Parts: sequence; structure tokens; C-alpha cells
Amino acid sequence: MKTTFARRAAALIAGIGLAVGSLAAHAEGRIRIAEQFGIVYLMLNVAQEQKLIEKHAKAAGVDAKVEWVKLSGGSAVNDALLSGNIEIAGAGVGPLLTLWDRTHGKQNVRGVASLGNFPYYLVTNNPNVKSIADFTEKDRIALPAVGVSVQSRVLQLASAKLWGDKEFNRLDKISVALPHPDAAAAIIKGGTEITGHFGNPPFQEQELAGNPNARIVLNSYQVLGGPASATVLYATEKFRSESPKTYKAFVDALDEAARFITANPEKAADIYLKVSNAKIDRDLLLKIIKNPEVQFKTVPQNTYVLAEFMHRVGAIKNKPASVKDYFFDDAQNAAGN
Repeated sequence: MKTTFARRAAALIAGIGLAVGSLAAHAEGRIRIAEQFGIVYLMLNVAQEQKLIEKHAKAAGVDAKVEWVKLSGGSAVNDALLSGNIEIAGAGVGPLLTLWDRTHGKQNVRGVASLGNFPYYLVTNNPNVKSIADFTEKDRIALPAVGVSVQSRVLQLASAKLWGDKEFNRLDKISVALPHPDAAAAIIKGGTEITGHFGNPPFQEQELAGNPNARIVLNSYQVLGGPASATVLYATEKFRSESPKTYKAFVDALDEAARFITANPEKAADIYLKVSNAKIDRDLLLKIIKNPEVQFKTVPQNTYVLAEFMHRVGAIKNKPASVKDYFFDDAQNAAGN
């Protein structure tokens, strides 16, 4: 009797072990990645088209199943990450800092890597607007997510510099959430309530080329004090710890994609056109990719100025001591700032 019980117990324990093992294997191979609109996601486009994540995962003995999700706005991306519908979030530094602060000591969301350095332009088609001080109640500034997106946070930082910290959100009341393609169409066409768009490449360049009245009102590099990683990737601590091989395969794939784009801008442009199905002039696209101000790399750069500002005005409760607080302690982030 005791022998039979012991055998059954041993079988049960073995079964539990197999179940846990199968769950771990499933977790290791699964990765769902949320991206938004624009060339700032080119490294992800290259990784997707060339199946670089699958390649690096296979080298580590993992059969990766990669899913790509297209969303608009940091709020939607953050909701998807917290609800467990994605493993990797692609959005601005602003949404990362918001979620890092909200999940501090819980899910512990932190940055994985940068998607490179890109200048973001606030473009207007209103001839009366020469600076952000000229926007009035009649204007509407389109951006991905009001008060959350990196564009919104950079605009708040610029407002704080102009009017003081107490009025950092002065332009929030005339800001509206709108996907980049729709906002760009409004700026180019004109005649709508949208007279400003704080976007990203290639939409900002299309606006400048498509409407003779379009001009740059604000450059994110000027506000942040130099080249900056406006768009980043982030994940939960659980995904990084429970799927280390998949996580590393993703990071290695990003690094390979960055090197590929730098060495092969024309091929990268063709990949963007194919994967994104974007309607953009190829020459304009190449001009953006080859822009000396644009750098494709995974190391986060010049992000802390926004973190410090957001804490100063109460947008986040926890004050990070450095970039190492809100980015994972990985090799690609060691030299970040």
C-alpha cells in the first residue's frame, strides 16, 4: 500500500515537473512586440523582415514565435503591456517613465533598449505661429497621446522653460490625440482645426515637403539638449527573468538590425517600404535615414533630462537617480544616459 502510494506520488511530482518545464519552454519561445508608426521603428522592421529574433533564438536553442502588434499612442501600448497582451512595448521615453513609476516595486517595468536617436519636430501650417508662444485657443496640436507620449512631455518641458514649471502643461488643453498618419494628412491638406503636429519621421518631413506653409516650431533636440533617444523599448521584469534566452535573442536581433541599417541604408529603406506599406517617396525616405542627426543604435542617450523634469513637476512620484534605474542592467544600456 505504501509502495503504491509512493509510486503515485512520484508520478504526480514528475508530472508537475513536466508541466512546469513545458510552461517554461512555452514562455521562452513566445514574444509579442508592439510598435507604432514611423521610421523610428525601422530597427524593428528590419528584425521582422529578416527574422533576426528567430535567428538568434534558434542559436540559443529556442524556437521563437514572434508576433507583431501595431498600436497608436503610449497609453494603448502601456495598457497592452500591463494586461499581458505583449511582452515588448515600443513607445516614447515619456510612456516608459510613466509605467516605470507606476509599476515600481510591482511589475517593475524598465527599458530594454533604444531604437536610435531621431529629432522630433513640432510642425505647424499656421503662418501666425513662429514659436510655441504663438499658439492660441483656436489652434489644435496633434500628438500620439496627450500628457503621456514623449512628444507631449517634450512640449511640456519646452513650456516649462518658457513659462515656468507651474505652467508646464499649458498647451495640453489645445493638444489632441491623433495617429501620426492622420495628423500629417491634416497638416498637409490644411483647412482643419489641426494646425500643429508634434510627430516623428517620416511624417514631419512629409508635412514640410507637402505644404508650403508648413514650418518647424520646435525641435526635440533643442529642448533636450542634443541628440536623444525619444523612442525606446521596454518590458516587465518577469519577462526578462523568465525568458532570458528569448530576451537576449531580441536584444541581439536589435543590435544586428542597427548595424545593418547603418551599413545598408538603401536596403533598409526598401525593407521599411515593404513591411510598413508606407506611401512615401523613396528619396525622401533615404534622406531621413542618412540624416547625420539620425543614429541607429540600442544605447539610450539623453533620456534623463526628461526623467528629472517629469519628477520635478510631479508627473512621476519616484525620482530615478540615473538611467540605470529605469533601464535594465544590460550591456547595451551600460553607457546610457
